Amino acid sequence: MNASLTIKRSLIGVAVGLLVLILATLGFAAAVESGHCRGLLLKWASERVGRPVTVAGTLHVEVFSRRPQISAEQVAIGNPPWMPPGPFAEIGKLSMLINLPGLHGHFGILALSMSSATLHLERDAAGNSNWQMTKPGAAPSQKRLQILRTLSVPGAHVLLTDERRHLRFDGTVSALDESADRPQPLKMEGSGQLNGRAMTFELTGDPLATSSHDSAYHFSFSEYSNGSKLSGRGELPRPFDFTDVDAALEADGADLKDLYYLAGVSLIHTGAYRLTGNFARRGNTFTFGDLAAASGQSDVEGRVTIESSQDGGPSLDVDLKSQLLRMPDLGARAAGRAPPIDEKTRLLLSEAALNPATLRRTDARIQYHARRLEVGRVALTELTAKGTIERGVLSIASLSAGLLDGKLSAHGKLDANSDPPIANAEIHIADAELERYPWKTSGPAPIEGLMQARISITGKGSSLHQIAASANGTVTAVVPQGAVRDSFAEMTGIDLRGARLMLAKNPRETPLRCAAAIFKEEHGTLTAQTLVADTEPVLITGDGEIHLDSESLNLKIRGQPKSLRLLRFNSPLDVGGTLAHPSIAIEAHALKVVDPGHAKDADCPALIAAAGAAGESPPAPRPTK
Repeated sequence: MNASLTIKRSLIGVAVGLLVLILATLGFAAAVESGHCRGLLLKWASERVGRPVTVAGTLHVEVFSRRPQISAEQVAIGNPPWMPPGPFAEIGKLSMLINLPGLHGHFGILALSMSSATLHLERDAAGNSNWQMTKPGAAPSQKRLQILRTLSVPGAHVLLTDERRHLRFDGTVSALDESADRPQPLKMEGSGQLNGRAMTFELTGDPLATSSHDSAYHFSFSEYSNGSKLSGRGELPRPFDFTDVDAALEADGADLKDLYYLAGVSLIHTGAYRLTGNFARRGNTFTFGDLAAASGQSDVEGRVTIESSQDGGPSLDVDLKSQLLRMPDLGARAAGRAPPIDEKTRLLLSEAALNPATLRRTDARIQYHARRLEVGRVALTELTAKGTIERGVLSIASLSAGLLDGKLSAHGKLDANSDPPIANAEIHIADAELERYPWKTSGPAPIEGLMQARISITGKGSSLHQIAASANGTVTAVVPQGAVRDSFAEMTGIDLRGARLMLAKNPRETPLRCAAAIFKEEHGTLTAQTLVADTEPVLITGDGEIHLDSESLNLKIRGQPKSLRLLRFNSPLDVGGTLAHPSIAIEAHALKVVDPGHAKDADCPALIAAAGAAGESPPAPRPTK
């Protein structure tokens, strides 16, 4: 009896409780729909979107529906907690159709309409943005969100500040997918100023109404800015999860550097270019594969992978190769964006500078191979380079290439953590055939032989010219044996025989017993310690300096005959001008009617040993051709 009474009382209590809950729910819904409980509704909305939401105008909610509708005016949405306080969106009029969980899938917005909207999009240098829906560093949600089915955003004003990629955009963006009787493709378009340059873009995607979590979402796009166009087609394997993206890209324009305004990737200046490739994103890993770029006569292909991190800068894995790379096809001059150059003052050493800030915030592993690299009048063949960037230090672990049928090898470092950066380099040249150098003179090369050389320097700066102009170190070169044009050797002594041979353009060669040059570099000035070329008829010596800040030459070359000469000027040859445009002048001193020619053969083993002591011992000479 007592048990039966307890059960009855319990059932009555539950029934009363349910009735009270239903009445309270209906009362709350009616209050919301009639405009009451506004604060509770905005608090709930703020919690759902993870940022403050306020409504200064009217707020209307239709609760008594399987799919509630919300409309509001003068809506303001603030930044999420991980960003500084500030506005995220200001919307004149907002309408939403909401899907509640448990009825037709997951919670989400089915339809969204915004008018008179201003969006303030921000990303800081660490990669945190106010458009993220989850806290930085949090594991991505595995929940499927309801797919938006209808979208209408006409003429939204978008202000983008991206400190990570140094981008500024101020323009308008429109998005429209209002399916009527049958689904229509999603259309997005925008225009404005990107870093002060005009740009436009458009995107076409699958209809939102027919999109499904069970199939990929397809889209195509095109962007234009500053004479460059970037276009492509792609898909989201898991709509609408933007952490996974696949796309095929192509771009062309007047200067590869302009792609920065479209892709946010800083590249180098070139002339007119064309680029194709694939793009894939998987979480924080971005891969540009099957890249193929061409500009002028130069080409590059390969792959670049970027690993983005919230804790630091990006990490790059670069693997590129070229059939032909010409330095004249690269740089601001190739793009027509450098001031006119005076050939008389043109510098030979490149002034193209690396950005120390980029090196400090980027880690990278770099591999590059070129079948032919043309630098000025000299070509390197089968060049292979491997290097890394780590904590602001660029290290070239190994660089090897063919040079004049010989071998060039090098390694070095550039530490960008100091201001200016500190660089050191070791360059070795073995068995370079001097006759293969593209001399400007006609006929046979003025000198033949296998050159061995070493450059060991430390300097400061961000460009090759800056480093050389401040460097300390040594430069040595040795030709253990070879041949020189007889007229060239004789003219260093400025005598009657040499003049006759030069006028007759005599191609006859004379043996070169040895040649050695040892320069000591201090603060960018190369001073000749030893400068000797010993030929069969003449001993040639020299001294002087090369100033690498101005690249000016100040050398004196003297030829001393080893046998009788008639009508010989006791005068050196002055080598002046610059590295790019050397000049030769004659100092006219006393004329010797007869010069008995008492010069002796040089001590070639001692010269070669001295070069080895200043640098390193060169390999044993090979027989000349």
